[in-house]
Amino acid sequence: MPDDKTDPREADEDQGKPAPSEKLQDQDAGGGDVADDLETLLSENAEMRDKLLRTMADMENLRQRTEREKTDTSRYAISNFARDVLTIGDNLRRTIEHVPEDAAAQDPALKSFLEGVELTERELLKMMEKHGVTKLEPLGQRFDPNQQQAMYEVPNTEVPEGTVVEVMQAGYTIGDRVLRPALVAVAKGGAKPAGQAKPQQGGNGFGPGGAANDDTPDGGD
Repeated sequence: MPDDKTDPREADEDQGKPAPSEKLQDQDAGGGDVADDLETLLSENAEMRDKLLRTMADMENLRQRTEREKTDTSRYAISNFARDVLTIGDNLRRTIEHVPEDAAAQDPALKSFLEGVELTERELLKMMEKHGVTKLEPLGQRFDPNQQQAMYEVPNTEVPEGTVVEVMQAGYTIGDRVLRPALVAVAKGGAKPAGQAKPQQGGNGFGPGGAANDDTPDGGD
């Protein structure tokens, strides 16, 4: 019977080597760590992308708001000055209306004076229009509480109810805001209109709800 001789060193080496099952467990554990790290990185990347998009959206909103405020400031900066100038236009109009036509026709000097006042009024209106101030022409139009202020009603069955039949004081707008509402008289007793104009929020039914009250873009004091 041959002798079975085994080198003790080989036996020790065999004992020191990990079993195949242990290697597979180590590989699985290492693969799980990589997967977890990848999932964490993907989550952090998605979060950073979301924050970046939100920041870009906020910056765009800020830019647009700044542009609007800049435009409003430029457009409405002269509101108080323009409102004071309207008084000059009112006085010119009163002067023209108080001069009888027959008197001007009989007096060349008075006629020349009246023509000069009318020319001054036209130039004033042209100058205001150049700066965004426009005169309202409500006579014969349907009453609009957003641009006009009703002073009284006039019985009149010849026009639809709510029609402006008289203008006591001209109204003006600056941009898309009411600088000063027109003071008007409206007809009553006529045919009912199909619908009614609704005042803007803050209006009281007898004047504009969004008038340009000062030189600030938001209309505050």
